[in-house]
Amino acid sequence: MTSLSSMVPFAITRRGGFCQRVFLRSTVRNGPHFSLMSRPSFGCFCTTASGAGKSPEGMGQTTEGEQSFKSFAWPDPKKPRICILGGGFGGLYTALRLDSLVWPLDKKPNVLLVDQSDRFVFKPLLYELLSGEVDAWEIAPRFSELLANTSVQFFQDKVKRVSPCDNLRKNGSFGLDSGGTVHLESGVLVEYDWLVVALGAEAKLDTIPGAFEFAIPFGSLDDACKVDNELKKLERRKFGKDSLPIRVAVVGSGYCGVELAATISERLLEKGLVQVINVENTICPNAPAGNREAASKVLTSRNVRFFLGYYVSCVRKASDMFTSLETSRKDASSEQLSEAYILELRPAQKRLQSKSLEADLVLWTVGSKPLVPPSDPCEYSNVFPLNARGQTETDENLRVKGHPRIFAIGDSAALRDSSGRLLPATAQVAFQQADFAGWNLWAAINNRPLLPFRFQNLGEMITLGKYDAAVSPSFLEGLTLEGLVGHTARKLAYLYRLPTDEHRIKVGISWFTKSAIDSIATLQGTLTKVLSN
Repeated sequence: MTSLSSMVPFAITRRGGFCQRVFLRSTVRNGPHFSLMSRPSFGCFCTTASGAGKSPEGMGQTTEGEQSFKSFAWPDPKKPRICILGGGFGGLYTALRLDSLVWPLDKKPNVLLVDQSDRFVFKPLLYELLSGEVDAWEIAPRFSELLANTSVQFFQDKVKRVSPCDNLRKNGSFGLDSGGTVHLESGVLVEYDWLVVALGAEAKLDTIPGAFEFAIPFGSLDDACKVDNELKKLERRKFGKDSLPIRVAVVGSGYCGVELAATISERLLEKGLVQVINVENTICPNAPAGNREAASKVLTSRNVRFFLGYYVSCVRKASDMFTSLETSRKDASSEQLSEAYILELRPAQKRLQSKSLEADLVLWTVGSKPLVPPSDPCEYSNVFPLNARGQTETDENLRVKGHPRIFAIGDSAALRDSSGRLLPATAQVAFQQADFAGWNLWAAINNRPLLPFRFQNLGEMITLGKYDAAVSPSFLEGLTLEGLVGHTARKLAYLYRLPTDEHRIKVGISWFTKSAIDSIATLQGTLTKVLSN
């Protein structure tokens, strides 16, 4: 895929009660480009009379009363334009699904994928980065590589706001022919016919004092690299020293917290102490019984302590508690405390006492904030409808309520199953939603009926170490694959789920080679011991 061309500005002026764009023309061979052509605006970007002469964010001032923008030009503006916000499981897999469908020649859409990162991250395998089982390129390939053999275009940028113009009026008619416009942080405007919102969610650290400053979430490639670097620093600092173990506090004991605790406890062994805090009195409360029992068995066999029935009220530096101590008491142990943190625990259940925990590293796995782009209302648009969790409300066809040309999937969307419960924010749900979203876009463009989304639970998997995992398939009730068998089944399932055939083959060869080398090394070690005896 060729790189994007340079951007060409154009002006929007208000004349005679409507917006008129004044364009220059720019073309680039074999790739997406920014092209400016004369066409009337629908009013979403007009400045009001009271705002004349001002330069809002994302606009560059030209002559008096005019403001300049940079507009993304679609390769074939006569064909449908689909803009996908977010390159996670929902966004990327929707783009790939659209590219794989068979389209009439005059209706094959232009598809643009927008993400603030240049890499797709296969999040369920982030734990293997900490154990050294995978390399970063295997689970975080670049979008340019994944989309090289497709017609999907990729643009790296951050979404600033969305100006939808497709809201359904009370009489059931559409407001405008165009779907609306996406405003990007760089100042680029992307006018679309159809929009897919799949921005996911981010960690919510601002509710507990000190969590934002001192805790590290675990939901992105940057987070995983930061945790790995912090562990390496602690391992180097305490290497060869007869001192306290490396203390790691994991807040939350859902799937993410348990998988982190299992991976880090295996990595540190007797040199580390993992402390798991959870407000409920059990780990993985929503997991199948087999997965929960397997996880409990593995964690209790390692240097892991549980603090169940507690919540964290604040996180602060340990050095703040010792500023008033006498100099004679600031020995080697207080030097360690100056690098540590204190977690204040409060009981969430009766008959429990408040506690204080010391930790060298604090990992936060509870709470998330759905990423929904701000809406820029104009005469014909409304803000996205949100539920109490901040997720976008959708209908059964994955369309945003009141906006028939906008689909929302993944963590940022709210959809209920047949029993009325909200679907969990998991990769499995996003996989299946992407498949339906791609098909429903095809159906909408070709005037076919849309399919209601139906989630099919295929089972759940959890990693418990480098050669340990638990897998509970839904089609075999009561069966749980544990240990090496579960680990192999999990790796094969995720290998199959990787985005493209090309990447799947490269990763499969890499994993097979690593496994073969590890097997040979193990065999050599065993033979050496036998011969030495």
